[in-house]
This record gives sequence, structure tokens and C-alpha cells, in this order.
Amino acid sequence: MTSVWVGSRVRLRGVEPDDWQAFMRFTEHSEDMRAVDRIDPPRSAAAHREWTAKQAVTEPDGDRLFLAIEADGVLVGTLSTHAADQRAGRFGYGIGIGHEHQRRGYAVEAVGLLLDFMFCERRYRKCEAGVFAFNEPSLALHRKLGFQVEGRLRDHEFSAGRHHDMVLLGMLADEWFADPRSRLADGRS
Repeated sequence: MTSVWVGSRVRLRGVEPDDWQAFMRFTEHSEDMRAVDRIDPPRSAAAHREWTAKQAVTEPDGDRLFLAIEADGVLVGTLSTHAADQRAGRFGYGIGIGHEHQRRGYAVEAVGLLLDFMFCERRYRKCEAGVFAFNEPSLALHRKLGFQVEGRLRDHEFSAGRHHDMVLLGMLADEWFADPRSRLADGRS
């Protein structure tokens, strides 16, 4: 058995202090930052080193995870969970892949590893995601993974000078395991 954190292309791992340069490069691509969250003012290299060093020693808070996505020994993005509600059996997640690493299948595999872990090891029943309506690549990723559109929040977020809708998506554990994209569906756990 291999690690549940390792796929054929990516490995999910904790943040390391030396990752600061990759994080700094990620923030320099404004359209990517806008698509996943927001554009922040520039930070110095020292600030990036300090932030990354703090992330490297921060223990997970329950099922709130902040993971590095690594491919071929290189940090290519991050994956995080939020709003984990064990009583209700649902959690949210977010993913960001650096611009130069996009469209290589890293996000599909990283999200799959996370879903396997959260559904099998933590007993969650549902994963939720919110995607800006203008972020067609992320919407396509979620369709490819089998997420279902559950709703739309109109004019929910402000970015690039105007308000944008937020598309709400969900995946149930049963849907994930019934899908051949699930690592566990074909016994590769």
C-alpha cells in the first residue's frame, strides 16, 4: 500500500519553509489570484518567508488542512479545507495551482486524494465548493470530477471592479465512490 497522500502525478504534503519562493511567484499572477480569492498588495520576500515559516509549523486545526501540492519535487499549488462540520458531515475546500503548472491534471488528482481522505478517514458525507462564475477552468474541473451545481449566489463577491456570482457545487461520498475516478472505487487504496 502506498500513502493516501500520493497519487501518480502529485503528492500532498505539509508546507516547508523553503516553499516561500513558490508562494511569492504564485501571488505575482494577478488573474490566478483573482480567480481563487483576491489580489492582495505586494509583500516583500521577507514577509513571504515569515508567512511560509509560520505555515510550516502550524498544526492542522481539526479537519482544517492547508496542504502543499507537489509534482516532480516542485511545489505546484495548494489545497485547503474549511468549514468542516463533523455533526452535519460536510466540509468545504479550495485549490490553487500556480499558473505555470496548470492544465496538467494536478488539480484533478489532488482533489481526488483529498476526497478519498475526507470521505474514508474522516467520515464526511459531503464536500462543498464555491467557484466564481467567471472562473470557467475551475467550473470545468468540478464538472470533470463529478460535482453537481447546487446553486448560485448572485453578485456575491467583488473583484476586478464589479460584483460576480458565486456558483455553489457539491459532491456526496456515494457519488464519489460510484464514479470510476475515485481511487478507492477500483481498489487502489
